[in-house]
Amino acid sequence: MWEMDYDAAASHWEKKDADSVHMEPTALKEKIEAFIGAHNTCALATASRDCVRNTPIEYNYLDGNFYFFSEGGLKFRGLKENKNVGIAIFEPYGGFGQLKSLQVQGVASMVEPFSDEYLKLMEHKKIPVEVMKKLPQPMNLIKVEPSSFDYLDSELKKDGFGSRQHFSVV
Repeated sequence: MWEMDYDAAASHWEKKDADSVHMEPTALKEKIEAFIGAHNTCALATASRDCVRNTPIEYNYLDGNFYFFSEGGLKFRGLKENKNVGIAIFEPYGGFGQLKSLQVQGVASMVEPFSDEYLKLMEHKKIPVEVMKKLPQPMNLIKVEPSSFDYLDSELKKDGFGSRQHFSVV
């Protein structure tokens, strides 16, 4: 009877990365931030004991953090129990030689409505304060501080690098 080796599958990229040519961290961070800046929508994954949610949502990337305005939804069930989140930003699939995506792991927190940080995001998005104050309740603002990035770009091979690059923030 066949038995799946989950540990071997989970360590696939770690083993591959050991023999891969890595970019210099500053250059990699610039590539990652350019990719983030070229997009505005991601999939935000949250999880609790009994609920996994993967929400397509607009993001703002400011001062090295991701921010999400949200009225609500099941993602908050996960955020209540588990502050660890995943973010995926990606290009449409065009074949193995044209892969381009970014996976981010991070820790979420909630930003207090109308705090300095909240107002800074409203200003960044050009949302007038009076408009937000007219809502029945202020929009929730989720902040994600990234801990690591996994960048996949098939074109990196042309420059002699592995197509997958890992960047840890810590």
